[in-house]
Amino acid sequence: MSGTGAGTAPRPLPGGGRPAGPGGGPAGAGGGPAGPGGGPARLPAAGQRARGGGPPWMGAGMPTEKAMNFGPSARRLIGRLRPQRRQLLAVIALAVVSVTFSVVGPKILGRATDIIFAGVIGKRMPAGSTLQQAVDAARAHGNPHLADLLAHLKVVPGVGIDFTHLGQVLLLAMGLYLAASLLGWLQGYLLNGVVQRTILKLRADVEDKLNRLPLPYFDRQPRGELLSRVTNDIDNIAQSLQQTLSQLLTSLLTVVGVLVMMMVISPLLAVIALLAIPLSMVVTKRIAKRSQKQFIAQWTHTGALNGQIEEAFTGHELVKVFGRRRDVEEAFAAKNDELFEASFGAQFVSGIIMPAMMFIGNLSYVAIAVVGGLRVASGAMSLGDVQAFIQYSRQFTQPLTQVASMANLLQSGVASAERVFDLLDAPEQTPDPATPARIADAHGRVEFEHVSFRYSPDKPLIEDLSLVAEPGHTVAIVGPTGAGKTTLVNLIMRFYELDAGRITLDGVDITDLRRDDLRGRIGMVLQDTWLFGGTIRDNIAYGDPTASSDEILAAAKAAFVDRFVRSLPDGYDTVIDAEGGNVSAGEKQLITIARAFLSNPSLLILDEATSSVDTRTEVLVQRAMAALRSDRTSFVIAHRLSTIRDADLILVMESGRIVEQGTHDELLAAGGAYHRLYHAQFAQPVADADPVASALGRGM
Repeated sequence: MSGTGAGTAPRPLPGGGRPAGPGGGPAGAGGGPAGPGGGPARLPAAGQRARGGGPPWMGAGMPTEKAMNFGPSARRLIGRLRPQRRQLLAVIALAVVSVTFSVVGPKILGRATDIIFAGVIGKRMPAGSTLQQAVDAARAHGNPHLADLLAHLKVVPGVGIDFTHLGQVLLLAMGLYLAASLLGWLQGYLLNGVVQRTILKLRADVEDKLNRLPLPYFDRQPRGELLSRVTNDIDNIAQSLQQTLSQLLTSLLTVVGVLVMMMVISPLLAVIALLAIPLSMVVTKRIAKRSQKQFIAQWTHTGALNGQIEEAFTGHELVKVFGRRRDVEEAFAAKNDELFEASFGAQFVSGIIMPAMMFIGNLSYVAIAVVGGLRVASGAMSLGDVQAFIQYSRQFTQPLTQVASMANLLQSGVASAERVFDLLDAPEQTPDPATPARIADAHGRVEFEHVSFRYSPDKPLIEDLSLVAEPGHTVAIVGPTGAGKTTLVNLIMRFYELDAGRITLDGVDITDLRRDDLRGRIGMVLQDTWLFGGTIRDNIAYGDPTASSDEILAAAKAAFVDRFVRSLPDGYDTVIDAEGGNVSAGEKQLITIARAFLSNPSLLILDEATSSVDTRTEVLVQRAMAALRSDRTSFVIAHRLSTIRDADLILVMESGRIVEQGTHDELLAAGGAYHRLYHAQFAQPVADADPVASALGRGM
């Protein structure tokens, strides 16, 4: 949600009441950051955790610690690689060739072993004799095993090792391994691009999704938890894909290639090696099943801890002021312990897989070595084939072990993917109309027609409200906390959808307008200011990115920003941090007001916009806004009733209803709710001062 409007919506509490602060919607003057969060931090009570304590909505967006549906989530994650299918095909082709070269290598090295062994045996045999004579002599001397061994060797009696042939075989093996390494490097390079482009698209989709989500979604989501999904979980997905895809592809191809070579060399030994597979699968499945819930809990606690840390850091001044540092530390320690237990359990359980697989592989290795040695002795196999088969047995168990060791990464990555997919699957706000209406002549006339709205279905807030705000009029909204004052202006901005009735702007139903068009006509200044990291000039220009330097300067002068900026060493080029820590609260408010001036809206919404400025500056700002409000409608939410005496219309709200309306003098004369509010605000301090004065008098 974006627009040139000068504000963002405050976040209401469920069931109505005063919003906690800005969040969601377009950022603008005094608005909150575009996206989740904003407003004062919620500080946990002593020992209170992010989940299981506090208001019921605090953990509404937290994922439950249930067993993850691994298969569909994994398939959906792999499906996001589909746009990179050409690169993936190239990766697969390179992997096939690379693995083929690597798999053929041991067979060639086995041939080199046979050349060496045949040369050593042939050197010891008398020259001039034949191989058959040597075999017959061995049988005659009662050594049938040696006779069988010699019968299967290509031995030339009296001739030693053929180094020329041996060199050719070794060079061939070296070339194959070198080519396999180069192709593997190229495969990794292409795969890295595939993964990073996929994650780039995923991040973009998440950002777009956040802009399409309705504001109530952010009301239910702790900001730290949401940030954890957008940052930590996506980074974890990238790491998991990067580390597992290449190894998984190579490992599976290696298993297939090695299995083919083992069947060619010796079907009997291949069967012995294959016996390790079902045993390995059973062990891996049992261990992975136990670690699955642990990884879900790990990332759930990570999100909760991030939310707790973010809240504590945002409100660190309040933590110190109220002496709650120890309570915050205890809450952090409790949640940190939960994360430790979940992380330790997940990593420990999944870490058992690799040692178990290595043990099974070693058993298979011993069996192959014993049976292979017996077959060499019987002449059924050559020594080179047994050597090659032993290498293949290692190559066969190693990829299985790698796949097993990647189980923790796969579980963790898919767990994070499921949390991100939950965000992507969240219900979106209603789309803008296909053929939006246009406001031909904008003046800012706002009309509520029998409007009803409630945050919670069982808690009514605004019921059958009707009012008209004419162009150029200032409409002040007053009432006790929770009366629905800010909700009223949130409905104008379409941060929430109506339950009944309609709101029109210059005679056009706001639901017939594009949200950007609607909010582009509205300037909003909130009590809780928001400045981003950048210069003062950039923060003012946020109201209209196309504004010239002269227009920015004029807006700054109108909002009396120019008065204090001139005293700064770098003037309008002074860089302020994201929290606006190097300017005062009043100066921040003036900058956001200047931002609203610059946007030149047809409708102004001021939510306690001058609460942070001093009395003299407030008077000056009120005068400047009076000029700005010419031919524009202004909605002013105020608690200080002295600031809205000159309003054209004052609405007094209680429990979502307008109980009184009129001018300042008319409402005072009526002696109703406004009269009570006014005198409670101005008469009570005098009444409270009398006992104090009497006590001081007695003390003197």
